[in-house]
Amino acid sequence: MEQNNDTQVTEFILLGFAGQHKSWHILFIVFLVIYLATLVGNIGTILLVKIDSCLHTPMYFFLQHLAFVDLCYTSAITPKMLQNFVGTEKSISFIGCMVQLLVYGTFATSNCYILSAMAIDRYVAICHPLHYPTLMSQRVCILLLVGSYMIGFLNASVNVSFLFSLNFCKSNKINHFFCDEPPILALSCSNTDFNIVLIMVFVGINLTCTVLVVIFSYIYILAAILRISSAAGKRKAFSTCASHLTAVIIFYGTLSYMYLHPGTNKSQEQEKMASVFYGILIPMLNPLIYSLRNQDMIEALKRIGKKRF
Repeated sequence: MEQNNDTQVTEFILLGFAGQHKSWHILFIVFLVIYLATLVGNIGTILLVKIDSCLHTPMYFFLQHLAFVDLCYTSAITPKMLQNFVGTEKSISFIGCMVQLLVYGTFATSNCYILSAMAIDRYVAICHPLHYPTLMSQRVCILLLVGSYMIGFLNASVNVSFLFSLNFCKSNKINHFFCDEPPILALSCSNTDFNIVLIMVFVGINLTCTVLVVIFSYIYILAAILRISSAAGKRKAFSTCASHLTAVIIFYGTLSYMYLHPGTNKSQEQEKMASVFYGILIPMLNPLIYSLRNQDMIEALKRIGKKRF
């Protein structure tokens, strides 16, 4: 539906994937299974860390909140996508679109900073083990966490405020499966240059700051590991970092692809696939990455299993 210049948009239509009307039942089943696995994995991680006292350390404190933000930002988009697969009405209200993008943006950005806080934690644990309890005290962990959530909210609220202050008169059909900034910008009849620059600046700052923290942390970690004389000691040190490093590479790689080139000629379907990986698959993969490759988590599961059975 085309909008006249004097008509205020009250709702958007989410077009979803190309050809989804032909294979909606397959897409629904696939994404429902992924979402259920995400719920089980992340809620399980949160409960496991809460229940097992051996996991009451800064590393697992941050992991617990990483699971929480993963759960929040995937839940902001997946249920609506599933509803649109089975329903004939694929609309989302103007306010609903704002809220969806605000929640998604807040927790996705917070994810970046929690990952960098986890890198700092690993750096202190491996490079300064004797001072670890002091440097990574409960107060420091809470400050890092609150800072992550505050930056996430600030980032999302500024971008959403400027985005939805634009005039939308071209169309109300969003060529995406959720309310994301680039496809919404494409609908505006206002000048969007400032918004594009704003996205690039915010994403650039967030990525630069957090990636530099991760890179420098791991440079020092690698140097410290190479100084360890025993092979067993090296393996143990590497194993504590491998899961986090894997999650970081997957997360930041996809995020960079999605938002640092909003003006390029990537096809809409390529952007949707990147969004699926970033917003739906990564929250499902993180619990697997941190549990299957983490001996502490495996041992905690065994202890709980013995208590219950």
